[in-house]
Amino acid sequence: MTDSPVYVPSKVWAWTKPSGGAFANINWPIAGPTHDKALPVGRHPLQLYSLGTPNGVKVTIMLEELLALGHAGAEYDAWLIRIGDGDQFGSGFVDVNPNSKIPALLDRSGSTPIRVFESGSILTYLAEKFGAFLPDEQPARAECLSWLFWQMGSAPYLGGGFGHFYAYAPTKIEYAIDRFAMEVKRELDVLDRRLAESEYIAGREYTIADMAIWPWYGGLAKGWQYDAAEFLQVQDYKNVQRWADQIHMRPTVKRGRMVNRISGDPAEQLHERHDASDFETKTQDKVAPPA
Repeated sequence: MTDSPVYVPSKVWAWTKPSGGAFANINWPIAGPTHDKALPVGRHPLQLYSLGTPNGVKVTIMLEELLALGHAGAEYDAWLIRIGDGDQFGSGFVDVNPNSKIPALLDRSGSTPIRVFESGSILTYLAEKFGAFLPDEQPARAECLSWLFWQMGSAPYLGGGFGHFYAYAPTKIEYAIDRFAMEVKRELDVLDRRLAESEYIAGREYTIADMAIWPWYGGLAKGWQYDAAEFLQVQDYKNVQRWADQIHMRPTVKRGRMVNRISGDPAEQLHERHDASDFETKTQDKVAPPA
């Protein structure tokens, strides 16, 4: 079976029309800000500008984990960046992340603010800053970083590849869906084989590798991604399922998933986070009887 009409690329690509699909209005082939907009700044050392997508969730989980360990310096303000509205192209955000992608972090704890962008970079930065969730000694450190970078290289096949063509593209293209579904299933098998021999991704300890991989592949295993659980038969990956459930049970992970979230159950959405008490208020709202 072939897709029609047949597309023959021109000799030189030119952007002549929007690509279509769910995110066409925020995709174009140039960088830089589209409008002037300063970023808000709260009272805590760490300022996070993000959205509750899998990439954003990695960082809010890490911050909640650090706070649970007693690292007071990990207190943070989480500001909502609505990528559908183009907030990531505001001048203030571009100053923090010239690539205009969430999440972006500004560390104001020192005399000179430090910008950190790309989720894997942020996880590593925080792990080194607070001395947590990244082993100090080899070979454990190398194993953790290898799996962290495995996620950086693999998730685009799941998100921009499979997720886009299966769930968001304006036209269902058989070749593209088959190609990326095959790769995602191979990645799930990689994880399943690893988790058959190891409690956590990098070994016996919970690390930033788990925090990076879980929002993408744990979410896929639990049916939260792209409504594709049946299509990909995710229930067959028993070790991934065990690990996904184990991570999801952590109170820190439940809190991290709420921050900057704008979809799903409203009771599980905390659009901005400026204090730990914000979660308590949200819980009270959830259990309170209707007026």
